[in-house]
Amino acid sequence: MPLRRVSPTRRYSLPILPAPFWSSSSMRYSSMFIASLAFLFWSSACCWGEEVGKWVRWEHTFTAANNTPDSADISVLLTSPSGKKIERRAFWDGGNTWKVRFQPNELGTWKFQTSARDNFPGLSDQTGSFQCVKNAGQTVFQQHGPVEVAPNGRYLQHADGTPFFWLADTAWNGALLSDKKDWDTYLSDRQNKHFTAIQLVATQWRTAYQNPEGQVAYEGGDSLKIHPEFFQRLDARIDAVNAHNLLAAPVMLWSLGDPSYTPGKLPTDQATKLAKYIEARYGGNNVLWILAGDENYKPQRVDHWKAIGQAVFGKRQHAPVTLHPQGMHWPFDPFADEDWLDVLIYQSGHGDHSNSLAWIHSGPPSKKWKQAPARPIINAEPPYEDHVAYQSKQPHTAYNIRRAAYWSLLNAPTAGVSYGAHGVWSWETKPNTPLNHGGSGIAKPWHEAMQLPGSTNMGYLAQLMTSIDWWTLQPNNTILKSPSGKQDPAQHVSVSSSAAGDLLVAYLPVGGEVVLDTSLIPAVKKFTWFDPRTGQRTSAKPNKPGVFQAPDNHDWVLVGEAN
Repeated sequence: MPLRRVSPTRRYSLPILPAPFWSSSSMRYSSMFIASLAFLFWSSACCWGEEVGKWVRWEHTFTAANNTPDSADISVLLTSPSGKKIERRAFWDGGNTWKVRFQPNELGTWKFQTSARDNFPGLSDQTGSFQCVKNAGQTVFQQHGPVEVAPNGRYLQHADGTPFFWLADTAWNGALLSDKKDWDTYLSDRQNKHFTAIQLVATQWRTAYQNPEGQVAYEGGDSLKIHPEFFQRLDARIDAVNAHNLLAAPVMLWSLGDPSYTPGKLPTDQATKLAKYIEARYGGNNVLWILAGDENYKPQRVDHWKAIGQAVFGKRQHAPVTLHPQGMHWPFDPFADEDWLDVLIYQSGHGDHSNSLAWIHSGPPSKKWKQAPARPIINAEPPYEDHVAYQSKQPHTAYNIRRAAYWSLLNAPTAGVSYGAHGVWSWETKPNTPLNHGGSGIAKPWHEAMQLPGSTNMGYLAQLMTSIDWWTLQPNNTILKSPSGKQDPAQHVSVSSSAAGDLLVAYLPVGGEVVLDTSLIPAVKKFTWFDPRTGQRTSAKPNKPGVFQAPDNHDWVLVGEAN
């Protein structure tokens, strides 16, 4: 499990920029990226010498003396300068080459020793050491450390205690199908719009049977054969995500689809083998693991995922782990006691009828967050912008996306939210209906879908949330005296506040009037209206105590602060 830290005292400070803040010279952002990526590669390679930076990936290569089976379980025990023991797995990288990757978190001399059940010459009983030194601080992860769960279990933070606001973009196919130049263009756009994570798929799956080179991650069912060359291509894409100050969120084993291309439907032992390989290969990067994707977690499947989770992550230090369920499902009760499960993400899905809307703001997430143990709760798949809605058969608009995002932020203790653009998630290069997603609508090419207005609105959302102590917010509709909550689900007003009574955030999807019981937020002295379409703020003056009238009938955010 991630190390627990003291409560945070700091947060990111994002500049308030004019509307087209991501439209300035692309060459400037490309040069920044190239410098960061070069440093990332340099710091990974520096382990060939004697030094590696703190919170920078260390990599060591072993050469097997013979053809060691790729299923060999090679363990690498690392001992920190203070004497702490951390176990990592080595992974096969083709031929006789095996590697181990790791991020050291203490300055000083680290030692390592390998072990295996069987004797594998060149791999067993190998020893060595390296020096961990101060890093250059060129990425947010080098400055603040890897991402982990905060001590209270409600949100994510960096290793130094800095809160991490999750704003993920969905590029399930992006790392699989993009070339390096296009991937850089996309990541630069998302970084400049203040996204903090990228959700992607790490193997073939139902919307990409192979990568552009015709490679697949694995072949076989009962006897899995892993193809390192597929992952060697993926390495550069995941490295680029981190170099752009973005957390990578790989789906290890997508679960919905035909067994011939769906790793989540492999036999448990073979699925475990593949997940162990992916964890070993990318555990030295800055990641949050999505163990399963689009699974229904029916009773007969729960044991399957428990066994995999325990085998891959149990009783060892690892990056945060979550499970991705199907739409409007809350499958987590059977997993409550699984220590390896750190974060609860859900999919509110792509519907737009009243039941779909009510599920977001008043469904299971709004109730289950009170159950122990506490875990961050995040809507990782609200409706995708420009995706055809299930009921109305109309494309989801930027307004639909904003509404779902703010409801999702305020239906449980605030931890973050994800976004998706139809055409980006499937990485289309021309107008097309994504593979095996009939009914979702013709998707724009990724470079056009990347500019849909909802992504701009998400940048404003990030600016708002990171300007306040968002990690202190919890749902508190008792503050709301009117409207009563019995209105049309599409007009639901969500309210969250801090326990100290010094912060309030309310989302009004259709403007109008709200009446607040301000005695429940005694430290709040200043109110402002935040326009989620433009990122602009204006003073909010009550008509009479506790009564606020939105500027118009569009959606607005009311923010109350101590000063």
